[in-house]
Amino acid sequence: MNRRTFAAFSALGLALPLVAGSSQAEEPKKGAATKPAPAPAAPPAAALDGALSADEIVNRVQTFYDKTTTFKAGFKQRYIVKAYDKTKDSSGSVIFEKPGKMSWRYTSNGNRVVSDGTVIKIYEKENKQMYQQPLAKTQYPAALSFLTGQGKLKQNFKFTKKDSKQMNFEAGYVLEGTPLQPTAAYERVFFYVDPTRYHVRRVLIVDAQGNRNRFDFVTSEENVKAPQGEFVFVPPAGMQVINP
Repeated sequence: MNRRTFAAFSALGLALPLVAGSSQAEEPKKGAATKPAPAPAAPPAAALDGALSADEIVNRVQTFYDKTTTFKAGFKQRYIVKAYDKTKDSSGSVIFEKPGKMSWRYTSNGNRVVSDGTVIKIYEKENKQMYQQPLAKTQYPAALSFLTGQGKLKQNFKFTKKDSKQMNFEAGYVLEGTPLQPTAAYERVFFYVDPTRYHVRRVLIVDAQGNRNRFDFVTSEENVKAPQGEFVFVPPAGMQVINP
């Protein structure tokens, strides 16, 4: 993925995704004195098995997603640019289908990101332009690949189990993933895991510049048939199409 295409991903908040069940808990900021927002309602703390290792939790998460053919959810996104102390909030819906298909619909600004498993298209409504590129030539976000059947969590990350209380997520598990292969898209990825079904409720991506990209998935469904034509996108007439 060249610099310009990567910039388009970042603009849409897809320099990496996602989570089922809304939550306000996230990685504590060093030196922060502000009180963290409350964690979401969840099963009783007794349901949390503190004896599970990071490896065991990852295995259970992988097993959950290996059994899915589609994953559909509403999402809320918050992208924080550290250098400018700027926050951008977005929302919409997303659906993934194996192998390699995904469709993001941003209700907040009309943007779209669509992959038919072969070509990925990034549509910026306000700028009246669309980037498209063969999926195989992109630095496809590893944190999403387990949702589309194109990768395994352990193939992409080394995992460390974090203290759920310190991470303000006492209702579940938090895993910190360090990419096995360096990438410009992120330096660390935090996965917030539900302790009952072992699906991911949130993904928080932190890059080398300290920018933070957080996705919360709400009203998630698995193995629901995608609408016909969901992974096909034709831009409006007169749209500038960019092929990096």
